[in-house]
Amino acid sequence: MSLKGKRIGFGLTGSHCTYDDVFPEIEKLVKAGAEVIPVVTFTVKNTDTRFGKGENWVERIEDLTGNKVIDTIVKAEPLGPKLPLDCMVIAPLTGVSMSKFANAINDSPVLMAAKATLRNLKPIVLGISTNDALGLNGVNLMRLMATKNIYFIPYGQDDPVKKPNSMVARMTMLSETVEAALEGKQIQPVLVERYKDEN
Repeated sequence: MSLKGKRIGFGLTGSHCTYDDVFPEIEKLVKAGAEVIPVVTFTVKNTDTRFGKGENWVERIEDLTGNKVIDTIVKAEPLGPKLPLDCMVIAPLTGVSMSKFANAINDSPVLMAAKATLRNLKPIVLGISTNDALGLNGVNLMRLMATKNIYFIPYGQDDPVKKPNSMVARMTMLSETVEAALEGKQIQPVLVERYKDEN
């Protein structure tokens, strides 16, 4: 399916170490002709880390998409019936945001945008990045996997030796996951190898 002319919301949550993997995928969506509407959590906007300053990430995604970020719940709410999206992507999706989303808590602009999109029966594509996907958050992951209109970028363990509960999406599969989701299909396989033993 062509992405040309599609309105795609793109939500960033606070997995700062994953942004360098995600931004090239945003660029792919833009180059494919999609209108990308950026949405950020308060954490993304206001937190400075060793991976960069919040304001710089916001500026970068605005430059890349040509659109101002949606950074409040009030600004995100119209993405329901008033300004609908064809698809909403959340990548990276942290464990905290995943647990909230699975339990219908929409206390951030990204989660409000996702709720508004689900309300319109449009697809949500999730790219997880969480240290506890195989821990306490596993129940939330499975709840979302079993929910209609929610699709996953294929994911796997990123470091099973040092972080055995951690799983991260293969972000390079973002565009094809969106294309499949727009046709109501989950790209397969969902579980992929992310870890490579160099020994």
